[in-house]
Amino acid sequence: MILMNKFPAYLLLFLLLAGCSGEGDQSDSQSGAPDYGSEDIDRAPIIKQAVFSDLDGNEVTLADFRGKVLVIDFWETWCGPCLQVFPALQDLREEYPEDFEVLAVTLGMMEGPEEAREFRAEHGYDFQFLYDSNAVSEDLGIYSIPFKMYIDPNGELIKTDIGSRGREGDYESALEVIRKYAN
Repeated sequence: MILMNKFPAYLLLFLLLAGCSGEGDQSDSQSGAPDYGSEDIDRAPIIKQAVFSDLDGNEVTLADFRGKVLVIDFWETWCGPCLQVFPALQDLREEYPEDFEVLAVTLGMMEGPEEAREFRAEHGYDFQFLYDSNAVSEDLGIYSIPFKMYIDPNGELIKTDIGSRGREGDYESALEVIRKYAN
């Protein structure tokens, strides 16, 4: 009986862990125009209107970063593949500081802003660490992490990536987007 009451939570945990270990990709087209899958068509208006919180509780929107290529990386500290992505994204932040920004959004499923704050202090990544205080990930239908959304300088969704391809693969994927869309 107790297990049945917790079944949805266990199912969600299973889905997150299963996604956390997988790889996936939804690539943009060669023309430079977004190549939306059916899910991305639905996600585009949601992410444009998304409001997150920084780790001090201040509201943050994509409009705050207009003019830059963004990767919104939904993650949590316990997810090994999520953490594999960060060194590659940090390298790109250092190479393209004026053109590329990383929004590292903690989902809030199993942790809160405090865990993200501790992680940031311990690792020193040059990202905007945010918290999904408005359940944007639920509205987007994100059930596995790492889940990355690439946004062009005008605030339009370019593509989504699920999983990690390792440091080099994640670096190359993000670099391709930066080169194609940065001003």
